[in-house]
Amino acid sequence: MSLRGSAPTLPLALALAAVAAGAWARGPSVALSPRQGCAALGRCCPGRDPTCAARGSSRCFCDEACGAARDCCADYARVCPAVSCMVAEWSDWSRCAEPCQVSYRIHQRHVLQEPGNGGAPCPPLEERAGCMEYWSRQGVECQQSLLPALITTGSYGKERKKWGVPKEQESIGYCVRFRLGPIPGSCRQVRAPHAQWKRYLTQGHTVCVRCEWPAQDARSRRCYGDGGGTGGNQLLLWQAAGHARCRGSWERLRQLRNCVCPAVHSLGFI
Repeated sequence: MSLRGSAPTLPLALALAAVAAGAWARGPSVALSPRQGCAALGRCCPGRDPTCAARGSSRCFCDEACGAARDCCADYARVCPAVSCMVAEWSDWSRCAEPCQVSYRIHQRHVLQEPGNGGAPCPPLEERAGCMEYWSRQGVECQQSLLPALITTGSYGKERKKWGVPKEQESIGYCVRFRLGPIPGSCRQVRAPHAQWKRYLTQGHTVCVRCEWPAQDARSRRCYGDGGGTGGNQLLLWQAAGHARCRGSWERLRQLRNCVCPAVHSLGFI
């Protein structure tokens, strides 16, 4: 008997497998009675909780881990919707934790809404960055010499101005151009957004470093490690504030009379 012209047929086992796959993709379609499922249980549980089981056509769960275990009740997504963490905006940077030494500053944010039911977890709530303050909490100038030169991103100067610059210091400042020497790989091993400037330090590039209050010494009006008074073509040392392994050498090119640093390669003494 010829089968020419008849519709092709699948083996029974293959046909059953296709039907099962389609049913799983559509999700459970079992109708629940009022006494079954998460709605009847009346709670949604964090983590994996064996006591968070509800009655259904078979034993099912209403905890956060049920999705991975594939044993959620049919109404879990409706009764226990995923809630992602929400956080507030970052606060302003704090003052340095300790004056008269290389220290750190912090900014923080708080949780507005805790995550639940498998929603996205909360991001970091605190970040730290290196800093230096040259005055004690009692208003006494720190007496020390810091070498190598401690530097940070030029935007730190804008934050520092919020603290209140004495009027006699507002117009005092200068910039120095340096040519960077070899850069260690540790400078690029940063993740925090406020530390990304270190990734752009490149051997041979020229950087503009601003010296202004309060990094200036009160008597000499200079910043420690700026190379003032040294001969030309002399290699000097620098270190990124808050990152002891990000350090290297640079060549002092010249001091600028008009202190206007470009935004791209702008740094600051601290």
